[in-house]
Amino acid sequence: MSSVFTEQAAASYAEGTPRKVPGYAGLLRMTALLLAERMPPQGRVLVLGAGGGLELRALADAHAGWTFDGVDPSPAMLALATETASAHLDRISLHEGYIDIAPDGPFDAATCLLTLHFVPRDQRLDTLSQIRRRLRPGAPFVAAHISVPRTEPERSLWIGRHIAYGSPDGTPPAQLEPSVQAMIEKLSFVSPEEDEALLRQTGFSDASLFYLGFAVRGWVAYADEFAP
Repeated sequence: MSSVFTEQAAASYAEGTPRKVPGYAGLLRMTALLLAERMPPQGRVLVLGAGGGLELRALADAHAGWTFDGVDPSPAMLALATETASAHLDRISLHEGYIDIAPDGPFDAATCLLTLHFVPRDQRLDTLSQIRRRLRPGAPFVAAHISVPRTEPERSLWIGRHIAYGSPDGTPPAQLEPSVQAMIEKLSFVSPEEDEALLRQTGFSDASLFYLGFAVRGWVAYADEFAP
């Protein structure tokens, strides 16, 4: 996974993400509810892809007793997270890098929102495995990211819909095509079936789809007692 967020991209993240992701505020609220089902009042949460701080702020607002370790490879995005979640910095530790630099835990829950599509497909298994080994048995894990068929024309169709949603109404499809192709080239897509298989393979069980917004899907799954 490489950092794609320059200072310029980070500056537009807080405004752009809710506009581009259908029901983004609802996704954050659902994430908090799903974690709370199994977390203790003083639980500890691992947040992979914490840059920007929107997720950290939403979860910290909802649960005053939770503490957070946020991991992100982008210094610009971590700086934005510090600003966005400034009211809760006494409960947040931020770490620059990838999942391998995250504290060992054990954590009571983990999230990975709008991040895994930046992880190359050949690194997805290791990333999920490293999240799993940092969780206590039974801990919830919420992941949401672009997950579409890898075959054409289905892939381009769903990516096009995703791009159109975040664009001004009435934008001609021809103007959206370069963005569709850029996303296909830059991001790493795994089909929904592969996503669920990877969760099982890396030690998560009972994966359930709880969110679907055009190209973005969200699952909740739980750490098995014994990781593979």
